[in-house]
Amino acid sequence: MKIAKHWLKENGSTRCLLCPHECLIIEGNTGLCRARKNISGELFSLSYGKLACINLDPIEKKPLRHFYPGTKIMSFGSFGCNFRCSFCQNWQISQCDESTMPLQELSSEEASKLALTQNSIGAAYTYNEPLINFEWVLETSQKVKNKNGKNVLVTNAYANPQPLDDLLGFIDAANIDVKAFTESFYRKYCGGSLTKVIKAVEKFAQKSVHIEITTLLIPGENDSVEEISKLVDWLAGINAEIPLHFSKYFPSYKLELEPTPMDVLQRAADIASKKLKYVYLGNV
Repeated sequence: MKIAKHWLKENGSTRCLLCPHECLIIEGNTGLCRARKNISGELFSLSYGKLACINLDPIEKKPLRHFYPGTKIMSFGSFGCNFRCSFCQNWQISQCDESTMPLQELSSEEASKLALTQNSIGAAYTYNEPLINFEWVLETSQKVKNKNGKNVLVTNAYANPQPLDDLLGFIDAANIDVKAFTESFYRKYCGGSLTKVIKAVEKFAQKSVHIEITTLLIPGENDSVEEISKLVDWLAGINAEIPLHFSKYFPSYKLELEPTPMDVLQRAADIASKKLKYVYLGNV
């Protein structure tokens, strides 16, 4: 546990400024992410140095296809998330708190050393939403960078501009989940805002972070020709060489629908390929 960054005292409570939710947290409570808690009028990171998963993964698993292909990266995940996606693929850790799972404590220095063993090129902050573990990710990424390693985020990009400015100078690459391209989908299924995600993705690009985008296609929910076209137009407007991954949906967590048909995935890929140079299908 560590005192958090990016918060203010407000009428006896703490206002977290890490992400656009900007939770007002009363004494003894946590924010929506379950990882930041008001203790005696100060905001603390509960997930600091507490990891649910540590694995050596192929970089392509993130997925990153155009960032040091063929290499491996040490992957670290904690608990909690600032979204509530009813289709979450990692809900066992992202939708839980520290009391519901075994956790391993690892300092940022220990993690930075581990990140450069076993032929790993560095550290990937992944599995749950890494930005809610901001303090540990920031410290670890600084140490990894000082050791000439690479830092990777796998993220929903739901963060406020100032925290991103603090962190992105140490981040080399990111796979960003763009869940859909309508506000209604984000409100209904994620509890977030597409507009905020768009602004964050554009900031990643402005900071010269290598980015790849993943969209999980859910039948009848975010897979229309119109929506895919808008997603592709926006991404091409940033840079037509940003890789786009369309991922196959399988029933998970609270959403029980049929898996994404292959023809829907291929249709999306065909639309995207007209304006984007690199389009991939995942989970197929």
